[in-house]
Amino acid sequence: MESNEDSVVIGLIPAQDASRRLEMLTLEEAHDLLRLLQLIATEGPDELSQEAAWFAREIAARIPSEN
Repeated sequence: MESNEDSVVIGLIPAQDASRRLEMLTLEEAHDLLRLLQLIATEGPDELSQEAAWFAREIAARIPSEN
């Protein structure tokens, strides 16, 4: 049975990819996600920005820099 949270995630996946889930991100995708999370983290002092900041720190610690 699919949870409500799963249906939201699947709704964000392009239709051709809905039948499979990615196991890993490419390094480029990880950097794109990191930039997005950092942008959200600067939006304001709310729960979402705090969570985005935490995830950004976690991802940044696990991937090599773009340089």
